[in-house]
Amino acid sequence: MCFRVKFYPADPAALKEEITRYLVFLQIKRDLYHGRLLCKTSDAALLAAYILQAEIGDYDSGKHPEGYSSKFQFFPKHSEKLERKIAEIHKTELSGQTPATSELNFLRKAQTLETYGVDPHPCKDVSGNAAFLAFTPFGFVVLQGNKRVHFIKWNEVTKLKFEGKTFYLYEKKIILTYFAPTPEACKHLWKCGIENQAFYKLEKSSQVRTVSSSNLFFKGSRFRYSGRVAKEVMESSAKIKREPPEIHRAGMVPSRSCPSITHGPRLSSVPRTRRRAVHISIMEGLESLRDSAHSTPVRSTSHGDTFLPHVRSSRTDSNERVAVIADEAYSPADSVLPTPVAEHSLELMLLSRQINGATCSIEE
Repeated sequence: MCFRVKFYPADPAALKEEITRYLVFLQIKRDLYHGRLLCKTSDAALLAAYILQAEIGDYDSGKHPEGYSSKFQFFPKHSEKLERKIAEIHKTELSGQTPATSELNFLRKAQTLETYGVDPHPCKDVSGNAAFLAFTPFGFVVLQGNKRVHFIKWNEVTKLKFEGKTFYLYEKKIILTYFAPTPEACKHLWKCGIENQAFYKLEKSSQVRTVSSSNLFFKGSRFRYSGRVAKEVMESSAKIKREPPEIHRAGMVPSRSCPSITHGPRLSSVPRTRRRAVHISIMEGLESLRDSAHSTPVRSTSHGDTFLPHVRSSRTDSNERVAVIADEAYSPADSVLPTPVAEHSLELMLLSRQINGATCSIEE
């Protein structure tokens, strides 16, 4: 068992407890490394610098020699120029920030990015072009290549439906049609859409209704989201009155998937006298991150649990370059797949090289 965030908070800074923000920080840090959180190079450097500050503290010339940022991998690929920019921001702009402050600033920045909270589902459009469908706190998105080609807010989505491998999204003026690799993947996509819309759109869980995948004249699947909705979760969070738990921060253990940055636990900025200790097995959870995936994972039989070693990109960065799904993430065939995809459907995935992750809603 391992921890994943399934429903990302629309405003992570609004989470009352620092420990909850820290767990969301860990998930988004993982998203950044796996190429799911797309951003300009300048934003990527800032996010990585926040991670450095949170995990190793202020820059110290005695402890951090030239090129120290190159020892750690924040993204699928690094360039030397990006590494220098990360170190520059860490040295000159973040001094004095506590781990909690750096994590909060990281969350605030990540939340503004178009692919924040995205859990990509591979599909094809009506022309046969590869696409990724995803659900975020703000609505439904379609990604093709490096770009978000569709964004529909939750209150504008009138219906979600699937038949076989075909997925339909109804908006007031248009119907979007996409084709999943298998009927099982399409059903899973539909269920994810139903529960995300219910979680983010509804005011209270009593409004949740059972939804049918088809119309009255055809037998289809039925599904009902079970659990609290976002508004209820945030209201409960605001009412928490317990003493803030102590956080045992620890960097990820050395591995090919994500090298350690921290060599020992870093405690919360909240004074120790104001907290009660809570044992959190962070190291075990983070070690499990490498081997877990979506709620319905399928592993590549040819690559197993292999993860990339530290890689530098040979391409030159521009100031506004976007880290993209296609060339800044490793192939899903090298790791785990985001949805149940048959092995013969891997060619679709390889067209737009992407990685997945995430299950388990987070509630305070």
